[in-house]
Amino acid sequence: MRYKITQVRSSIGTQQTHKGTLRALGLGRIGKTTIREDSQQLQGQLRRVSFLVKVEESTGE
Repeated sequence: MRYKITQVRSSIGTQQTHKGTLRALGLGRIGKTTIREDSQQLQGQLRRVSFLVKVEESTGE
């Protein structure tokens, strides 16, 4: 399964760990989108920054 992850809130005022997680996901500014394969590591990253991103299932891209 693949997920389409879009940053919807700014990382200003968040902890350094949240900013690092966004960088690891390939995000960094509002509106930027990335597609990632599902894994245990991805689930942990999404849990950490769930308040900053929107996650959707990707359809065959």
